[in-house]
Amino acid sequence: MKKIPLIFVLCGLFNSQTSVAASCSQANLTRCLDSVCAINVSSNPAARCQYCGTSSAGTPPTKTGLKSLSIGQSAKYTLSEKELEDAPTDPGKRYEWATKECIKKIEGCTPEDVSDTYDKLIEQSCKAAGISSKMTESLASSKKTVNESSCSSDINTCIVNEKRCGSDFAACEDDENFNKFFSECSVEATGCDSYLSAIRNDLIASRDAAIKNADTLLQNIVTAYQSAREKKLSDAQTSCKDNKAREDCVETVCERNMPNKCAIGYETEKSAAIQMCKFYELACDRLK
Repeated sequence: MKKIPLIFVLCGLFNSQTSVAASCSQANLTRCLDSVCAINVSSNPAARCQYCGTSSAGTPPTKTGLKSLSIGQSAKYTLSEKELEDAPTDPGKRYEWATKECIKKIEGCTPEDVSDTYDKLIEQSCKAAGISSKMTESLASSKKTVNESSCSSDINTCIVNEKRCGSDFAACEDDENFNKFFSECSVEATGCDSYLSAIRNDLIASRDAAIKNADTLLQNIVTAYQSAREKKLSDAQTSCKDNKAREDCVETVCERNMPNKCAIGYETEKSAAIQMCKFYELACDRLK
């Protein structure tokens, strides 16, 4: 059997490990992102901010000079003019689109690499454009991982805002208002288009349940008050039977207010107590 020199074995192991875990090339990643976000950057320092930062920086110039941007650069690391036809014009959505396209093109890169490599370049561009908005917050929002759970959470938070449906959906009981607010919230939720139908169905179910529960709660309150009134009426009618309520009143007045407790021989005290409790007779007459 032929012996393989140890050095070749080690080299083979080294090559197999490096091929598995390819690192992200920041230079190539920047080239790719620049082909989307830095069009005409040499003559327009605000380009990165306008294309992939914030609309507050103004509308970027017409896409001219794109070919010159790629001169001397490998198409392997840049997006072509044809590919850019699919790029959104909204800065936040464009940056999100650029992130997806460039991590597909540049091996080993992730959205985090994009943030680490390019966010600071956009911030510098925005400073050049005189923009003092919260770029860090804006960029973080555009880089946020989008999935059904995050979309559902964002849209739900938007819908139950007190300026829209409210937490109890009271302002969205009719479909017209619900549809209007859901449409507004859907526009704000970037990258959630494929989940909208399922999220809308869930929200409608939540709305219907909330409204039904509110109606049930209201009915329970009405029923409770009605039962309480009926019990009071029943108790009052029982108290009026054989003048029981008046006699109980007279007994209490004699015990607490009369010096001689309306004892025999002190009929004037008993008569005064009866007059003080006369209102029970009047009340009971109305209940008959």
